[in-house]
Amino acid sequence: MPAYQEKCEILSKRNLYGQCYDFLLAGGKIADSASPGQFLNIRCGEKVLRRPISVCEIIDSAKAVRIVFDVRGEGTAWLAGRTQGEYLDVLGPLGHGFDSFEQYSRPLLIGGGMGAPPLLETAKRFGGKADAALGFKNACCTMLTQDFSKYCGKVHIATEDGSLGECGYVTDCARSAVQSRACDAIYACGPVPMLKAVAALAREFQIDCFVSLEERMGCGIGACLVCACMTVNSEDGQPSYRHVCKDGPVFRSGEVVWP
Repeated sequence: MPAYQEKCEILSKRNLYGQCYDFLLAGGKIADSASPGQFLNIRCGEKVLRRPISVCEIIDSAKAVRIVFDVRGEGTAWLAGRTQGEYLDVLGPLGHGFDSFEQYSRPLLIGGGMGAPPLLETAKRFGGKADAALGFKNACCTMLTQDFSKYCGKVHIATEDGSLGECGYVTDCARSAVQSRACDAIYACGPVPMLKAVAALAREFQIDCFVSLEERMGCGIGACLVCACMTVNSEDGQPSYRHVCKDGPVFRSGEVVWP
């Protein structure tokens, strides 16, 4: 799938909480060709390296792409300082995203923290067949719960301090959902320890599982080796390095060599 470089206008900007922001970008060709689980590479001021931001939602009627991100460094701090009406230099869509939407009838989407936004467009593609399990540190850090409620049958919430939903990790919440619903697939995004636990859960219940990995990216197009990760070939079991930005960020959980 081709990638495009466009000047994208910021159509709207919202502060969700703290240093977490929600932008709607005029996408043009990017919006037309984007799919769930892909990402955009955004130039942030004079920084040499672009910043990868996951696609949260695709608004076909407006030819726009929604992104949700939090401030983690100078680049994203610059991005958070942009205002409605400004233009961003955007390259995308990039990477291999989620797919196989017609194959499953009872999928469970599992998102931890900033792993929730990349799953929203995925939820839309399942047309109400998916349930979601979302985990956050506390009630103040929750996001997109109403959005997921529009597109999912059920939305399970877990917070580490018990201030909203179930008390504990999202993996505990997900286990209960898997046991009660007989899920036939898992789509997950979040920190590596969470994804490793989700992969183990899928293996235990023999469920197909797709995970979106996070790695530091240099170029975003597979030209450098910054985001290389160890995987195994699903057919012969041979190990090999693959690029998260190009071959991923979505992989089958059984292909990933977990740390």
